[in-house]
Amino acid sequence: QVQLVESGGGLVQAGGSLRLSCAASGSIFSINVMGWYRQAPGKQRELVAVINNGGLTNYADSVKGRFTISRDNGMMYLQMNSLKPEDTGVYSCSAVSRSSTTYWGQGTQVTVSS
Repeated sequence: QVQLVESGGGLVQAGGSLRLSCAASGSIFSINVMGWYRQAPGKQRELVAVINNGGLTNYADSVKGRFTISRDNGMMYLQMNSLKPEDTGVYSCSAVSRSSTTYWGQGTQVTVSS
């Protein structure tokens, strides 16, 4: 089992920055890929960024050049710069184990005001 806890969300003006953190505990040795997803009001959850054990990353087109995902042992981060109102949503941390089990955190709210 893997437990994930996000932190770092909040309210920020457009153009500002936030750094989200995800703390993983439990069987972290079993994690293969970690990622950030977000869900805006009335919309489906979408992928923001993922990173694998080798440090390979992938980003949604909408955040390329503005967001940076990173990992350090049991921690994962999302540095978000040049935030836009359309970045508003609940950001959730996910982890996929080598056995393809997906774990989710409870989510953290990010609100970008115009």
